[in-house]
Amino acid sequence: MRGLAALLLISCVVAAPTAPATAQGAAAAGIRTGPSGLPLPRFVSLKASRVNVRVGPGEDYDIAWVFTRPGLPVEIVQEFDNWRRIRDSDGAEGWVFHSLLSGRRTAVVAPWEAKQPIPMRAAPDATAEITYYLEPKVVGAVTQCDKGWCRLSDKRFRGWMEQQRLWGVYPNETVD
Repeated sequence: MRGLAALLLISCVVAAPTAPATAQGAAAAGIRTGPSGLPLPRFVSLKASRVNVRVGPGEDYDIAWVFTRPGLPVEIVQEFDNWRRIRDSDGAEGWVFHSLLSGRRTAVVAPWEAKQPIPMRAAPDATAEITYYLEPKVVGAVTQCDKGWCRLSDKRFRGWMEQQRLWGVYPNETVD
């Protein structure tokens, strides 16, 4: 496919809470440390293929919804004992047990956009060759972010995308 951009039309099936996405601005409010000793807020991903999201921090609380796709990025905004209050890319919040989360970094491609495909480039440069187009809400692993660009990959694609087009990394965050 050299010289010819591949068009990936990949769908992402997720629960559909309807709250607005506000996680990108959370980092601007300042990072604090939670009881775990890790920074709050912070991005992680879902480890399990079935994650119950509860209305409170414990099994006695009702299940608000269920995620069924491992690897989706979520933002931890609060900690209580072994429970983490998370926010998804739609802005919905709930509580999950810590062992259902992974430190593996992933991101969702422009979940706020309509159906317009987003270009992925061969190098972290706006003039680099476009290697793929990804549909909004596609999820990929984040392996590196620096100077406004992130390296995103999956078994179907690999390349660079503008950091501002991703939910799962903070603006100007460096990921190694």
